[in-house]
Amino acid sequence: MVGLGGSIGAVSRYLTSLYITKFTGNGFPWATLGVNLVGCLLIGIITGIILDKEFSWPVREFLIIGILGGFTTFSAFGMETINLIRSGSMGAAAGYVSISLLAGVVFAGVGILLSRQFISM
Repeated sequence: MVGLGGSIGAVSRYLTSLYITKFTGNGFPWATLGVNLVGCLLIGIITGIILDKEFSWPVREFLIIGILGGFTTFSAFGMETINLIRSGSMGAAAGYVSISLLAGVVFAGVGILLSRQFISM
């Protein structure tokens, strides 16, 4: 289940990154930031729903470890931060790290709040 979910997540990440890069270009790592924030939002939603409902471990592993693990890109985030630093873009690197961490936590929290809306429907 994890491998199947990981495949779905990785292909989804690739397609989402292509789409974002089409509009933003390659200067700043907007695609990775966007994918990671969407992943944080989705893990909040899925976790909120899972906490309220009974889901089997294979379903949890498929969704969270598989799909979202394959979708988000922490290793790319780390390398892109290093690349910004190496190119002398310290401000952009600091902004990228700050936005990724702070917004990631906010998006996960918003996802949990949104899950309550789905549950009450």
